[in-house]
Amino acid sequence: MTVFGAWAAARVASRRIAKIRPAQALAESEAEPGAALGTRAEAAPRSKRTRLQRIRPTWARLLTGLVLLALGVALVALLSTLRTEPASTPVTFLAVIVLSTSVALLGPLLVKAVTLVAGGPLRRTGPCGRLAVANLRGNATRMASVVTPLTLLIGMTCTVLFVQPTLGDAARAQVREGVRADWVVASRGPGVPAEAARRLRARHDVVTEVVRTTVRVGLDKYAAQGVTPAGLTRTWDPDVTAGSLGHLTGHTAAVSELAADQLHLRPGSTLKLTLGDGTPVTLTVVAVYARGLGFGDLTFAHDLVARHVDNPLASSVLVSTPRTQTQLATTLREFPGIRILAPAAADSLQAQRQQANAEVNYLAMGLVLAFTAIAVVNTLAMSVAERVREFALLRLAGATRRQVLRMLRTEALSVLLLATVLGSGIALAVLTAFSVGMTGRTAPSVTPLVYLTVVAVAGTLALVATALPGRMALRVRAVTVATARE
Repeated sequence: MTVFGAWAAARVASRRIAKIRPAQALAESEAEPGAALGTRAEAAPRSKRTRLQRIRPTWARLLTGLVLLALGVALVALLSTLRTEPASTPVTFLAVIVLSTSVALLGPLLVKAVTLVAGGPLRRTGPCGRLAVANLRGNATRMASVVTPLTLLIGMTCTVLFVQPTLGDAARAQVREGVRADWVVASRGPGVPAEAARRLRARHDVVTEVVRTTVRVGLDKYAAQGVTPAGLTRTWDPDVTAGSLGHLTGHTAAVSELAADQLHLRPGSTLKLTLGDGTPVTLTVVAVYARGLGFGDLTFAHDLVARHVDNPLASSVLVSTPRTQTQLATTLREFPGIRILAPAAADSLQAQRQQANAEVNYLAMGLVLAFTAIAVVNTLAMSVAERVREFALLRLAGATRRQVLRMLRTEALSVLLLATVLGSGIALAVLTAFSVGMTGRTAPSVTPLVYLTVVAVAGTLALVATALPGRMALRVRAVTVATARE
């Protein structure tokens, strides 16, 4: 794919260059193709055929951009119907890339549209603002090449940062709503020993041991758990929509609505699966529940799962009891590392674990995003560095170095504003569709401080990558640049 991408980019970039006439190339060397179109003061007369040759790429670019925009919208619509993470994750990032590519192709039109909207206020800021507006309007293609990587940086970064929190917060919300227990027994070690649960039951408490595992149905892997059937409804409520958890035994199973739809199951159906250690079993479905995101897709009796996993210790124990936290701690004092937590405290602990796991993913994705940031800096630096002659002419016309730098900052801020709006809009649309499909909620989990940090980093990159090359370009004497021949 890398070789093909490089070949395609070279092919597209050289196609028009190989066909252009030498005289036309000399005439276009001082002006953008888009800027020269439609103007009366052209450098040289052009034939009707030449005009058509220059218009066709513009319409082809516009048409391709609109097609990709429609494809991106279709991917967003598809994403809102996907309910599994393996299916939704690739579509999520593909939608961001396709929409960002459409922005790259429609960029000149978007830059001109922003110029029409923001041109008035910018002109009132003085000569530097008027120059910035003129550059944005006359060099829309060049400015669009800067908007594209900034849009991709903001859109992709926000998507990466907020996909997992959206999923994790929805799962934790289901757990908070479904845990009816008074206390949650957790362990700092590998799990809660079965003897600790027996001690609690000896005091006539309702105790539900929860052991986690994964199983396979055919070639598909599902998150599953084993729970103690006795008194289950007093400590645990996965929002049963069909059947009853009262029939959960070593020969039956409960499934989430998602698993039921995928496997075409309902109460009374037969479910064939492979347990964690490779043991095949055949169970009867007795219940279907709605909170599969928080409690897993498949639920079995605790003893069935514990016999077929490497670690049979319970990940947590739910306790329904009138006794206090201190009394429970006294009962379990012989078990080191055991903690008695309120459901809210257990939820906070789970949030910390999710954050720790997410940091590993952020580190991996950070490497990818770093290359995007490099592309932003390179594009901005090259865009400014190739304007040395323009800066020299401005200085010969009477502009000071400070005014030229102020013009550059105004251009950079205008481009950053457009990229922020486009990148944020892409990320919001994709995250909303992801949230609808995976959680059923239209509001993704977005941390305002993290979002502002992303925009601030993008703004810093844009300003630094504009200011440093601009200062270097202004160090050369204007007369030397204006009289120099390439």
